[in-house]
Amino acid sequence: MTSLVNAQFSPITQDIVESLMSIEVACHPHPWTEKTFRSCIDGRYFGNYLTVDNNTVGFYVAEHVAGESTLMDICVAPEQQGKGYGKILLLQFFEHCKQQATKTIFLEVRAKNISAQMLYINQGFTEISRRTGYYPSNTGFGYEDAIVMSKKL
Repeated sequence: MTSLVNAQFSPITQDIVESLMSIEVACHPHPWTEKTFRSCIDGRYFGNYLTVDNNTVGFYVAEHVAGESTLMDICVAPEQQGKGYGKILLLQFFEHCKQQATKTIFLEVRAKNISAQMLYINQGFTEISRRTGYYPSNTGFGYEDAIVMSKKL
């Protein structure tokens, strides 16, 4: 696991969205638009970004409604992947959820994204549903399933 000696979490604000877009675009074959990203700031939405040695390495965006939180997006810059930052972001998300008295967390993940699924399973998530043909395929042809997962806090 990566050391957090020179790491800092900061809330996502409108001012940082533009700079986080490069990570969003690099991480997803069908990324959010900047307009969509901006619509997921404030109100029932919350998120943090992680900087290590003054470099932004990743972020998460979530929604909280009526005792439930949904992890809507979590990204680690491709050149920073494999260093434990995804887990660090996920654990910080859990802490934020606890502060909001979240009882259940939900997320969805591409069926072919095995590394993300393993991260979630190792943190106590279980599959509760599948959305057949939910995501456009990374190849540009066809669709792939979304696996819906949940975790009780």
